[in-house]
Amino acid sequence: MHPASTPPSKGPLAGIKVLELGQLIAGPFAGKMFAEFGASVIKIEPPADGKNSGGDPLRQWRLLHNGTSLWWYVQARNKKSVTANLRSPEGQEIVRRLARSADIVIENFRPGTLEKWGLGYDALSAANPGLILLRLSGFGQTGPYRDQPGFGAVGESMGGMRHVTGFPDRPPVRMNISIGDALASLHGVIGALMALHYRNVHGGKGQVVDVALYEAVFNMMESLIPDYDLFGEVRQRIGTGLTNIVPSNTYATKDGQSVVIAGNGDSIYKRLMHAIGRDDLGQDPALASNLGRVKRTAEIDGAIGDWAAAHTLEEILATLKSADVPHGKIYTAADIVSDPQYLAREMIRQMTLPDGTPIKLPGVVPKLSDTPGAVNWVGPALGEHTDEVLRSVGYSNEDIARLRVKGAI
Repeated sequence: MHPASTPPSKGPLAGIKVLELGQLIAGPFAGKMFAEFGASVIKIEPPADGKNSGGDPLRQWRLLHNGTSLWWYVQARNKKSVTANLRSPEGQEIVRRLARSADIVIENFRPGTLEKWGLGYDALSAANPGLILLRLSGFGQTGPYRDQPGFGAVGESMGGMRHVTGFPDRPPVRMNISIGDALASLHGVIGALMALHYRNVHGGKGQVVDVALYEAVFNMMESLIPDYDLFGEVRQRIGTGLTNIVPSNTYATKDGQSVVIAGNGDSIYKRLMHAIGRDDLGQDPALASNLGRVKRTAEIDGAIGDWAAAHTLEEILATLKSADVPHGKIYTAADIVSDPQYLAREMIRQMTLPDGTPIKLPGVVPKLSDTPGAVNWVGPALGEHTDEVLRSVGYSNEDIARLRVKGAI
């Protein structure tokens, strides 16, 4: 168990109260960011019953330690866990009470679900006009697709990301992470903080922040649409390169490794060509700008690839570092946890699981100079803070016992 009295970091969001109703990835990721920077985050989870073990399903995803996902300990850190059955009148009343003093409520259910439970924005804001409701869903709260389920994978597909990811002679691929959910979460946090600022500066009124997963992905797609609109260009998959930006690619080394080399700045390109012994290409006036280099992509990539294939990874890294050319080894988890840059910036945090097992967890991003984020405790046990939180909004010990008997908590 994690003591509820653990002193929170005096982060920039200290004093902000967040109520998290979501599950799995998009909503909880947003809650995690608020919690890391000092907000008080209360996470509502379904209680255990005779049919299931209760809690956010993320507790059972990926690799488990003593029955709990290691991902959970990252995603739910600094949060307080309260169990409440949102399908029951008693559970819905718990949310209403907590929402009265909340600054932000986060939810990522299918549109209309909160309204079905009597917990829509109109209902919650009637008692708390300053409330901000962050709503994350597959397709947003409006439009013809609003009622369709939409996970991150669907958002990545409809947002345009999947079509441009992979090799041209194979079907589109996905990153082995839930990038669509994470992008939606980040947009949600930005939107909620904008709404919070507006409320605090312009009269105290809250509002709804509506984030669709496919739109968050779409927002990352650079010039995809104007390129198509004016030139009929449909950006395609090109493997390890970057369309119309040269050179920027991944190259095989002599010892069977891979290295990323990004020499696409004009002066960087010249330094790169000198470092690999190809001043003929580096000093060619036709290749002085990216526009000219794009026309000879295969020739430039071939020259860099030949050079990389003749040298080991360590030789390449040393040469490119000396030439001040952006480059990088492709890191695995094993590389990350021992890298001096990660360690120097506290991006690998040594924590302890509830049973005393030491574990490395990711650090906090971004870095704030005066009010940094912090990790005060790992993801809590299911319902660990239920009694404490319910007492804080007026429930007596007898009330709590009655709710527990009814299965409402």
